[in-house]
Amino acid sequence: MGKKTDKTPRGLKEEMRDYREKLLEVSRKASRCGRSLKQREGEVRDLQKTLTKLVTLTELSRILNSTLEPGTVRRRAMQAATELMEAEVGSLLLIDEETNQLYFEVALGDKEEAVKTFQLKMGEGIAGWVAQHGEPLIVRDVQSDPRFFRDVDKKSKFTTKNVICVPIKVKEKTVGVLEAINKLDGGAFSEEDLSLFESLADQVAVALDNARLLAEIEELFFQTAMSLADAIEKRDPYTGGHTKRVTTYSLAIAEQIDMDPNEVRWLKFAAILHDIGKIGVEDQILRKPDKLNEEEYDQMKQHTLMGAEIIGHIKQLHSIIPGLKYHHEKVDGKGYPEGLADGYIPLIAKIVAVADTFDAMTSDRPYRKALLKEEAFDELRRSCGTQFDKVLVDAFIKAFETGKT
Repeated sequence: MGKKTDKTPRGLKEEMRDYREKLLEVSRKASRCGRSLKQREGEVRDLQKTLTKLVTLTELSRILNSTLEPGTVRRRAMQAATELMEAEVGSLLLIDEETNQLYFEVALGDKEEAVKTFQLKMGEGIAGWVAQHGEPLIVRDVQSDPRFFRDVDKKSKFTTKNVICVPIKVKEKTVGVLEAINKLDGGAFSEEDLSLFESLADQVAVALDNARLLAEIEELFFQTAMSLADAIEKRDPYTGGHTKRVTTYSLAIAEQIDMDPNEVRWLKFAAILHDIGKIGVEDQILRKPDKLNEEEYDQMKQHTLMGAEIIGHIKQLHSIIPGLKYHHEKVDGKGYPEGLADGYIPLIAKIVAVADTFDAMTSDRPYRKALLKEEAFDELRRSCGTQFDKVLVDAFIKAFETGKT
C-alpha cells in the first residue's frame, strides 16, 4: 500500500523537491489566462496547501536534526507530523525490547495521561498489527475494523474514526510506529498522505537511532566517571558513597526546579566529578583523622582549582567546570576559590554546594558524629542567604519530604 520511499535520510529532501515541483506546477496553472474565477480560487487554495506542507516539512527536518533533548524532539516531531497529516491527534509508539510490547512515547491531545497507561501486545490493535507485520495501513472506518483496540477509546472517552499508521524501522528492524488519527474536516487519509508519512517515519527512525547511540555513549561515560570518583573516594576512608549521594541529591533539586534537561546532563557530570581535584591532594591531608589546620585547609581548598584544570583539558566537558570550580563559593561572597557572590555563582555550582554540604553534615567523621537529617535541614535553612541559595535549599528539603531522594 502506497509508493515505497527511499529509506535513507535523503527521503525527506526528495519529498520536499516533489512538493516544490507541485508548487511550481500549481503556480504555472494559476497564471494561465482564460481560467474562471472559481477555478483560480481552487488553484490558489491548492497553492496555499502545498506551501503549508512544504514549510511544515522544512520545520520537521530542522526539529529532527536539532540538538534538543530527545523527548522534546519526539514530541515536536509528532506535533509537526500531525499537522502535516491534517489530523486531529497523533501518537508515537515504541517497542519495549524486554516485554516486546508497544508503549505510548508521545500521545498528543488532552487524553495523553489516560492513553499512556496502555501497552499493546504485538498484533494487538491497528498499531500492534503494523508493528508486527512491518507494513503501513490506512483504515478509513476504524469502528468496523476487527483489529481496532477499543479499550483506549473507552478509557480516554475519545472517538477514533480513521487512522493512518506506518512502521518506524531502523536497519530493517521495526522499533515502533507513527499514527495520525481522524483526518480534519471529515476527510480521509490518502495514498499521498501515506507516502509522505512513510518518509517522515524514516526520518524519525534516524533521530531515534541517533538518540540511542548518544544515550549509550553517555551512559558509558557516566559509569567511567563514577569509577574514577570511586577510586578517588577510596583514598579517603571517611567519604564512602559520597559521590553517589551528592549526585542523587543534586538531581533531586534539579527536578524540583524544572531544570532544563540539557543542563541536568551537565549537572550530573559535575556532581559525579565535583571532587576529582582531590586526586592532587596529599594523602596525609586527605586521610587525616583530625580537623585540618589552616595550612592543610588551604591545600585542601586547592582541589576546586585542580579539578577545573583537569577537566579543562577535555573540550567536551567545559560546561561542567563551573560545578567543579565553584561548589565551595557562598552567596555572601565569603567562599572559595574566588569569593563570588550570589548572581555570579553558576547554578550547577550552587546546587552541588547544597548537596555536598548536606552529605558532609549527615556523614560521620572521626572528630564528630553525623547530624540527624532534621538537624542538617535546620542548618541549611540557617545558612540561606549567607552560604546557600534559599530557593535551592527549599527545593532540596521538599524533594526529601516528597520521597524524591
